[in-house]
Amino acid sequence: MNKKWIAASLACLITLAPPARAQWIVLDPDNLVQNVLQALRELEQINNQIKQIQNQVQMLSNQARNLTSLDFSALNQLRAALSATNQLIQQGQGLAFNVSQMEASFTRLYPTSYSAATTGVQMSADARQRWQNALEALRTATKVQSQAVQNFASDEQTMVDLVNRSQSAVGALQAMQATNQLLALQSRQAMQAQQLQITQDRAAALEQARQVAVQERAREVRRRFQGDGTGYTPYTVNFYDN
Repeated sequence: MNKKWIAASLACLITLAPPARAQWIVLDPDNLVQNVLQALRELEQINNQIKQIQNQVQMLSNQARNLTSLDFSALNQLRAALSATNQLIQQGQGLAFNVSQMEASFTRLYPTSYSAATTGVQMSADARQRWQNALEALRTATKVQSQAVQNFASDEQTMVDLVNRSQSAVGALQAMQATNQLLALQSRQAMQAQQLQITQDRAAALEQARQVAVQERAREVRRRFQGDGTGYTPYTVNFYDN
């Protein structure tokens, strides 16, 4: 603002003003100009402070939205589906999934060769047990398959809920939490696929082992029938050898 213009304006106003009857009023135009300029500068500072406060309020509001937690969790559904499949596997009959127990049973029921002390009756009983193990392995595999199909419906609903909440997230934290739960759903489905593959492979492996044991038993029976110093113990052929 032009100081000379302000001073001239003030001088004009003083000249046009009516004379005071009681006393003379003395005005300093330069001082008045300085006071006006100081007031304008203070007003500008106040406006700047107001803008800073508004910016800080907006920043805090954005931070609050980013820190808002997602009010939905699919963890319980995911854990329940995974637990149901695990229970089916643990309840499976036949050879146990425990490594040490499985090793002992497998060595006894699926021998690489028969000793002379093994009777025909024992070989027949082992053959039935091998058939039973193969059947139970198939039963477990089909149960896990059925459970996987049942999980598809719940997985679809969980995915829809998580996607909807991710799209409607008000802040970064909600979006991140929804994304993490979607990744957890994907991991759970991958683990379920592994469980299913394990049970199917186990059933196939036991059936192959049973076929090998059948061949070894047939070889031992033939050896004893032909005679090599060990007496032949007759036994009843059953369908478990097929």
